Amino acid sequence: MTSSVDIATNAVSAGGPVDTKIAVHDFIYEHVMYHIAEADVWNLPFVNVPQLDIFRYDGVMIAVGCLLLIFFCGFFYKPNKSVQHGWANLLEVFVLFIRNQIAIAFLGEKDGRRMAPLFCSFFFFILILNLLGLVPLFTTATGNINVTGALAAITLGFMVGGGIYRCGVKNFLLTFIPPGLPLPLKIFMAPLEFVSMISKVMALMIRLFANMLAGHIIIFSLVGLVALFGLWAAPVLALVVCVYFFEIFIAFFQAYIFTLLSAVYMGQLYRPEH
Repeated sequence: MTSSVDIATNAVSAGGPVDTKIAVHDFIYEHVMYHIAEADVWNLPFVNVPQLDIFRYDGVMIAVGCLLLIFFCGFFYKPNKSVQHGWANLLEVFVLFIRNQIAIAFLGEKDGRRMAPLFCSFFFFILILNLLGLVPLFTTATGNINVTGALAAITLGFMVGGGIYRCGVKNFLLTFIPPGLPLPLKIFMAPLEFVSMISKVMALMIRLFANMLAGHIIIFSLVGLVALFGLWAAPVLALVVCVYFFEIFIAFFQAYIFTLLSAVYMGQLYRPEH
């Protein structure tokens, strides 16, 4: 199989701008859309080591993310210590922020403490997958809509299941009917409220997927300018470096946004009186 990288290299050397443009397009498309182990995908810059192609699978990346999450939490954080030090102290800052400013703030003291482990898992798991996607060896699992859809489905499960457990079936169903409305409007509004709940979950899925996908497209598009225009476009590499570091910020920000909105949506069903 002829790789997109080989096509691009041959096109550049042959001086064919149209072929080069097609090759750059094909490479970006394959990189961001096909998260599978293919022989024609780089797993290291300018090098392909077949034994490392396994890391192109999103399932493998999810397993790696889970192992890293368990390792960092188990290795750095010592619950028996009254005062944490070093990396454990930094980890504790994140955990306390998620518990106090997200979980308890939107779900209340009792439910917030109970659900804090879920939100911490959301944040650190998504953050690890986002950051791994910036390492050339790995793929961005959160750039796959199936992965973000699964995370959003977990949120939906806790929204519905937790809402029924917290309020009961009758009161949970009543949350879809705004109080004080005449009966005809209640019949009209109930389906809209249900669709609104589903749309919130879909927004969670699409927001994380689209942001991680867009960042990689921008980086590869800018690098592709060098393939198209040669050394004249070399200064754009400075912009690529800036975008790369901005993607590190986006990795943290999107993990935070997903966790925050999950807490907000759960809180709306757990505490409809608020």
